[in-house]
Amino acid sequence: MIYLNNVYLIAFLFALGLSLILTPLSRKLAILLSIYDHPISEVKTHKKSTPYLGGIAIAVSFWGGLMLIRLLTNLPTGTLRSLRGIFIGSFIVFLLGLFDDVKRKGLKFQSKFIIQAIPGILLIVYGMRMKFIQPEWFAILVTTVWIIGVTNAMNIIDIMDGLSSGIAVIAAVGFFFIGLPSEEEIYVNFASIALAGACLGFLPYNLSKSYKIFMGDTGSLFIGFILAAISLGTRYTDINTLGLFAPILILAIPIYDTFLVMYFRWKKGINPFMGSKDHFALRLEKKGLQRKTILIYTYSAGVILSCISFIVTIVNIYSAAIIYLFTIFIALFIAKLLSKIHVE
Repeated sequence: MIYLNNVYLIAFLFALGLSLILTPLSRKLAILLSIYDHPISEVKTHKKSTPYLGGIAIAVSFWGGLMLIRLLTNLPTGTLRSLRGIFIGSFIVFLLGLFDDVKRKGLKFQSKFIIQAIPGILLIVYGMRMKFIQPEWFAILVTTVWIIGVTNAMNIIDIMDGLSSGIAVIAAVGFFFIGLPSEEEIYVNFASIALAGACLGFLPYNLSKSYKIFMGDTGSLFIGFILAAISLGTRYTDINTLGLFAPILILAIPIYDTFLVMYFRWKKGINPFMGSKDHFALRLEKKGLQRKTILIYTYSAGVILSCISFIVTIVNIYSAAIIYLFTIFIALFIAKLLSKIHVE
């Protein structure tokens, strides 16, 4: 156990250091190739063209962390198989995001969903799926929808500097600690800690005024896919069946924002899959909150939700039900308040 703890720390620091080195290099590459996110549409929230290939640094740092773990440990066959599935699947998602970033118009959402289903099914082939759902065909369907949904939820929430990457760090750490006690599926711990380091190394540059870079779809889709894969690998609890829904709490912020913007867009009579400024963060900004304050509130909520996710795995089913109901009530109450803020 002590040895594994050392490996976790080394992998985290390696992914963090690699990301700190590669992110400015990715920025230089984006500038060299003239790959910028131009604020040419009404849904863009930045004021000037910004280079974006930060997702390359995040992905390479994550893969580097996994490769280091492979060199430092004698991994069980099952763990190697799972990590191999994540590696191959994430590479497909990486290419999808990179193509969308490099191409000016990108792909339509229908095409993205179809392509994202391929690595989703690949994870299932490698044994990562919702095992508590029966029959098996329905479990495969729900798992695929979950993977596509979480992948795109992280993309949807990437509308403010530091938001998506910060939430990713918190969620990855949440999955790490919730899976640490049992270490039943140890790939969860390895992938979580590597992702946390990779995203944390990108965060300072994303928040910087002088060396700003965006992660682009390359980064947000990649992060979402990794988090979706991680969420499928832990048993979560033997105490109550409601503990199985703990991943929803860890990923509650991107999931919440996804459903929120889809609902607001539907209310306006526009396509739920088209861009708009209906995100909770942009509504809070419209209300007058500074972006720094919004990030602090959002990060705090992410930490609290991760802690709650752990609590629901160790209490009895009645206590877990009360916690879930109270959380849903708070979410609906906040949605009601947000709905009163007018956005264009």
